[in-house]
Amino acid sequence: MGTQRIGPAGAISRNQVSRTGQIAPATRMGRRVSPTGVVPPLDEVVVGDCVATLARMASASVDLVFADPPYNLQLDRGLTRPDQSVVDAVDDDWDKFASFAEYDRFTRDWLSECRRVMKPEATLWVIGSYHNIFRVGAALQDLGFWILNDVVWRKANPMPNFRGRRFTNAHETLIWAARDASARRYTFHYEALKAGNDDLQMRSDWHFPLCTGEERLKDGAGRKVHPTQKPEALLARILLSASNPGDVVLDPFFGTGTTGAVAKLLGRRFVGIEREPVYAEAARARIAAVEPLAEAAVAAAPAKRTEPRVPFLALVEAGHVRAGETLACAAGARTALVRADGTLKAGPAVGSIHKIGALVQGLPACNGWTFWHAERDGRRIPIDSFRSTIRAGLGEPAA
Repeated sequence: MGTQRIGPAGAISRNQVSRTGQIAPATRMGRRVSPTGVVPPLDEVVVGDCVATLARMASASVDLVFADPPYNLQLDRGLTRPDQSVVDAVDDDWDKFASFAEYDRFTRDWLSECRRVMKPEATLWVIGSYHNIFRVGAALQDLGFWILNDVVWRKANPMPNFRGRRFTNAHETLIWAARDASARRYTFHYEALKAGNDDLQMRSDWHFPLCTGEERLKDGAGRKVHPTQKPEALLARILLSASNPGDVVLDPFFGTGTTGAVAKLLGRRFVGIEREPVYAEAARARIAAVEPLAEAAVAAAPAKRTEPRVPFLALVEAGHVRAGETLACAAGARTALVRADGTLKAGPAVGSIHKIGALVQGLPACNGWTFWHAERDGRRIPIDSFRSTIRAGLGEPAA
């Protein structure tokens, strides 16, 4: 969770600051002035107010946004444990707002600027707790974002509820959203996530511990540099799922630079905006120490939906599957005859590999590429492996 309001002294003129400390957007005849289009340097930490800095960025210039805004925890007094020791809670000024209305205005301001600088197919992730995430979600929808998922970060080691008056708060919520409802080609590495998850679809509940141990940044006295530093594993999953090497990742609440450190490790570029110079300096030192992974270790795996289309008839024509051959399911219980025109025949029915696969199972749909198998050397092989062979050949240069 980064910080939000007024940047270094002298960076913002007095007439831009409201009585509440919020930066007032420049206006002309009641309408917002167009941004200058200046882009902050990549892979650097910009010290300043996030809304003012975003307003200087070029429109449609970033591929992914990760935002960890102030949660507005509304703590009115310190927290103590049963032994009366003080809990190191979030009581910094950057998390304090005069009212929900003020927080909502701030949320709409930074979300509006993020939406403007996002490319048409970019997506945004925002994390929060029960204190703020519902307000953020409503603002997202009001501004035209299209929510794709909400993801629950289930903490392996949550802070206990010391007063015993509520359930232990053991999770935070992330919202993943496209810039608008028309976005269709946003980045999502479904196959890679599934392969890394033992060939199971990645679920929307993620289990990670809080940031502890050597990963937690400490000052010279051994105190936490930032109270809500996020674990690198959480950011790695987000970047691996929704960005590609070379993409520009924006974090408007940069804090101590977890997003930048992970972006550098995974071959992404970043724009980090942070109000507090102490956090920004810690982030710079942290990121400078990161050694990027080799290109081969972070290259995006090809998504099946982007691979060249290969019809089943091409397998027949190339001799990988023979006309008159019988295909079967993995267990061998359901079969179909391959016809010379690339269709299958099961009883009186004739149709595509998908239609006949669904028919023999009594289902409304079927992925025939994974359902049907051909027998080779006493083993049943999915016909999708033959399609992969043809695709590999399409990528080879002519002899």
